[in-house]
Amino acid sequence: MENHIQWNLTTSHPTSPRIHSACIAHGTTILSEYSPPSSASSNASSLASLILPKITHAHAQKLTYTHGQHNIHYIATASSPHTHPLGLTFLVISTALVGRKLPFGYLLEIQRLFTSKYPASAVADAPPYGCAEFNSKLGDTMRLFEAGGENEDVVAKAQREIESARGIMTENIERVLERGERIDLLVDKTAGLQSGAMEFRLMILLVFVVIFLVYLFVGMGCGLPGWSRCIG
Repeated sequence: MENHIQWNLTTSHPTSPRIHSACIAHGTTILSEYSPPSSASSNASSLASLILPKITHAHAQKLTYTHGQHNIHYIATASSPHTHPLGLTFLVISTALVGRKLPFGYLLEIQRLFTSKYPASAVADAPPYGCAEFNSKLGDTMRLFEAGGENEDVVAKAQREIESARGIMTENIERVLERGERIDLLVDKTAGLQSGAMEFRLMILLVFVVIFLVYLFVGMGCGLPGWSRCIG
């Protein structure tokens, strides 16, 4: 079954923000988020909540999901029992025309600001929106990067960092959302094949047992092992 995703992310005004929404999460728990008042991304929170369970934290990663004219970019940290047990995710939704430099530059900056403000102990057990006071910082930094030139040093530094980064992958969001179902179907199919193979082996064994019993029964009447009563 395909997942048909329809979010109202269209921009209708040339001055609409290029960055629609941003959030920070520990595991699947959203700690802080911000969407510009004029943003057309009215369902950004729902989109983030849908993406977060698909993000793994076995190792640090940077990835972009594509969805129509929009991209979902994120930086995920590796989970660690000594720092963030479930791993942190810094996620932003932007128009596809923006590219990657601005969104990932923004993500690198909010990652730096967030980790310098909140120690690991304050994040590990934080409830949903437990870092809501950081929402304004998400907004301020977003406006800074939208403006581009108000603080050129910060923006340029972040963009230089992202230019030197490697391993940013891009994947279509529909494929990611379908993957869970496809894996489930594959597991079910594999289990069915294994069950069928076991039944087949049992059937073959049963046939051999029946043939052997018939052989013994007939052979005993014919005088095993020479079959003297039935031959000659």
